[in-house]
Amino acid sequence: MSKKDKKEDIKSEEATQTQTETVDVEKQVVEEQTLEEKLQEELKQEKDKFLRLFAEFENYKRRTSKERIELFATASEDVMKTLLPVLDDFERALSHIDDDKEAEALRKGVLLIYQKLMNTLEQKGLVAIKIDKGEAFNADNHEAITQIPAPTEDLKGKIIDIIEKGYKLGDKVIRFPKVVIGQ
Repeated sequence: MSKKDKKEDIKSEEATQTQTETVDVEKQVVEEQTLEEKLQEELKQEKDKFLRLFAEFENYKRRTSKERIELFATASEDVMKTLLPVLDDFERALSHIDDDKEAEALRKGVLLIYQKLMNTLEQKGLVAIKIDKGEAFNADNHEAITQIPAPTEDLKGKIIDIIEKGYKLGDKVIRFPKVVIGQ
């Protein structure tokens, strides 16, 4: 081998080495890109999980606070339901005392106690449902106790008498008014 051949062999070996090194560097770059892409994808997934978890937690907080508010608003519902017969008894007592002229002082005392009780219950959210005789009967808003023959044609299907008042606690009806309707 001559010096010329040796130089050419060395040059060709160097060229081959350079090409191999270039290929190795390109492989590393591709591997680094895929590793970087994998990390980017994992980061994206973790961010998505975090956002979903955060949104779920916010919904949970909103739901529990709403339930808590509803609980406080209707916590006194049982107490109110048990006091409704007492209110009915007061109203009956007042209607009977009105007939007796001799018990004027008693009527004033019972009326004072009744008004005080009603004011206290109204402050707690109890509201009487207002209905009048002659209104059209609505099964969604009234409870029919019985039907009687209508005294006049225009009272058919309408409220003839109110047996018990109805009451609401906030927006919720806790007792529907009990009525007699014309047939």
